[in-house]
Amino acid sequence: MVSREVSIKNPTGLHLRPAGLFCRTAMQFVCKITIEKKNKNENIIANAKSVLSVLGSCIKCGDKINIICEGEDEEIALKEMVQIVEDGLGE
Repeated sequence: MVSREVSIKNPTGLHLRPAGLFCRTAMQFVCKITIEKKNKNENIIANAKSVLSVLGSCIKCGDKINIICEGEDEEIALKEMVQIVEDGLGE
């Protein structure tokens, strides 16, 4: 298992278009990929391969998320997922 914390730079957060890109990228990998967002009262965990799960986590601009990859191609998956977030998820 590998993980890394990244900040969301998109002014509108992870709305449908960037969430779709995020999920399509995650689906290219065999490993399990989850995102964790810590709030004051709770931790939200979402399946990075599910658009509904990602949208349901209500990730906004400036939020920090932890991307967690577990499995066969976890190192490559983490690198790619972090890169697309840092590149602004297509926006």
